[in-house]
Amino acid sequence: MNNNPFFSVCIPAYKRIHFLKRLMDSIAEQTFTDFEVIVTDDSPSGEVAELCKSYTQIFPLRYIRNQAALGTPENWNEAIRQAKGKWIKLMHDDDWFASENSLAEFADAIEEHPNERFFFSAYTNVFEVSAKRQEVFVSILARGRMQRNPYILFAQNIIGPPSVTVHRNDHEFWYDKAIKWVVDIDFYIRYLEKYSAIYIPDVLVNVGMHAEQVTVSSFRQAEVEIPENFYLLNRIGSSSLKNIMVYDAWWRLMRNLHIRDAQQIPSAGYKGIIPKSILSMIKWQRNVPSPVLRVGIFSKFFMLLNYIRNLSRLD
Repeated sequence: MNNNPFFSVCIPAYKRIHFLKRLMDSIAEQTFTDFEVIVTDDSPSGEVAELCKSYTQIFPLRYIRNQAALGTPENWNEAIRQAKGKWIKLMHDDDWFASENSLAEFADAIEEHPNERFFFSAYTNVFEVSAKRQEVFVSILARGRMQRNPYILFAQNIIGPPSVTVHRNDHEFWYDKAIKWVVDIDFYIRYLEKYSAIYIPDVLVNVGMHAEQVTVSSFRQAEVEIPENFYLLNRIGSSSLKNIMVYDAWWRLMRNLHIRDAQQIPSAGYKGIIPKSILSMIKWQRNVPSPVLRVGIFSKFFMLLNYIRNLSRLD
């Protein structure tokens, strides 16, 4: 086994061997072979370990059974801690490479931009139940906005899930184990506050979409989304709300979670200070009938009026 491979393909695993086998098969097909595979396993049983054994003769693979389940995202961090490669290619166990040349294309991009530290690619969302496929690309305009102000990721995660990224194995950035809903956005913002991102406009990864995902189970759950979004806002600063896209994201968050009273915020688990501009959002939305707010054009109109009203409060 190469002690210093080019890629460490890091796979935080938990039970789902039917998904994991699909990922392993896609790794076995790769034309670029200077890699190791790290599997850190949170599973209570030995199914993942048995599956990994069947691939150890196909490619370099190290299996680590966590003594106690680490959960999301600390199991991601554990896989990265175990990595010996120059570059980290985190892959969730329900995602897989889109073609046999996926790793080769990541490697080519790195060779073309030797001074860069963070790369991400286009990808395809694959819906497990319906088999619907949705290709996701990022426009030049959106990438430019993100490079100028990474806080717009708060409004829209234009990068995608961690499986579509590659970054240097520099132990400089880790996924914050205190959060799970905005954990990838938080990681990307911290990275892009210091470094730029290189986009590969080819579909290199398939992303499995299904009901078992953490993002699905947390979706529209105020007890998850409220504390985590405030956690991130407190880290980057409320001045980020000056960006109208970030402001609109908070407007939509309050609307979608039906926050009509400020007391719902601490009830959902956030006990800190609520910025005056967000208190104003809640008050305005309370005075607009819910059916009206659900109409996109009307919601945008009231958001814009509220934004203009609060510009002086956005220090």
